[in-house]
Amino acid sequence: MSCLSAYAASLRFSVAPMMDWTDRHCRVFHRLLAPHARLYTEMVHAQAVRLGDRERLLGFAPVEHPLALQLGGSEPAQLAEAARIGEEWGYDEINLNVGCPSDRVQAGRFGACLMREPSLVADCVAAMRATVRVPVTVKCRIGVDDQDEESALDCFIEKVSATGCSTFVVHARKAWLQGLSPKENREIPPLRYDLVHRLKTSRPALRIVINGGLSSLEACLVQSRLVDGVMLGRAAYHDPYLLHRLDRALFEPQRELLPRVALLQSLRPYVESQLAHGVALKHLTRHVLGLFAGQPGGRIFRQILSEQASRPGADWQVLETALRAVERNQGCTA
Repeated sequence: MSCLSAYAASLRFSVAPMMDWTDRHCRVFHRLLAPHARLYTEMVHAQAVRLGDRERLLGFAPVEHPLALQLGGSEPAQLAEAARIGEEWGYDEINLNVGCPSDRVQAGRFGACLMREPSLVADCVAAMRATVRVPVTVKCRIGVDDQDEESALDCFIEKVSATGCSTFVVHARKAWLQGLSPKENREIPPLRYDLVHRLKTSRPALRIVINGGLSSLEACLVQSRLVDGVMLGRAAYHDPYLLHRLDRALFEPQRELLPRVALLQSLRPYVESQLAHGVALKHLTRHVLGLFAGQPGGRIFRQILSEQASRPGADWQVLETALRAVERNQGCTA
């Protein structure tokens, strides 16, 4: 499959950009689990891209494709320059964050507070689209605070899609910018999947990806039949094996699932290469802690990694120890 066709196919299933989580090590692990999924970076502010350490902020492994760079910001010229840099670094897509509700983001006038300023978002998207050839997409909420969700979402999509932007990832919750923490904003506002379905029905030419509260294979498959794609967020690290199950179900339903042990073993060359470059094991293993969630031995697997990966000189043998503990536990329950 060509790079372009792989990118197009990946619309069906993506892993959300998550601050302090979807770093390059996480994405390599997710790619092993889900060969066809579209992966996203953590949000990076446009100014950081322009002025910061680009290797640290933007570097990635070729295996991570198809891969999108998520930018934060609200200044069209800065975003355009950051998008150009992202394209030069080889990203397949540039995504604008209009969904993050944190206080830090609001103070900088970007993220979910921009739902109130669709004309400004349209200006930002237009500037980026005029600068790069790769797709420019938007991740948004259905509204913020006391906005009427249906009319706010319609107005936002109307203005931004007029720039030529045709792909929107919609978190199907309103964001409350005052009174709720980012964690509470992922859990308390009610899910309105119906508004996202209605958006797709009313604007069939747009590509609509649904996000928010998707934590089971069954729920993802139901939603995948109603919109163009599904995006998994926190479930991707609470239960990363779900990524493998969903990837198989959507793209290769005739193939058997790979065992969790085999998937983790396939990560060994990457882990050892990173250790050789001075990366501490704990920065790699934190992303695999949930691999055996809900399985016999899952708790001891997590415990061993949590306790031993941070020790000086910790290496792959820590994971082997954890896997042996899982196998012993599963043998006891067989």
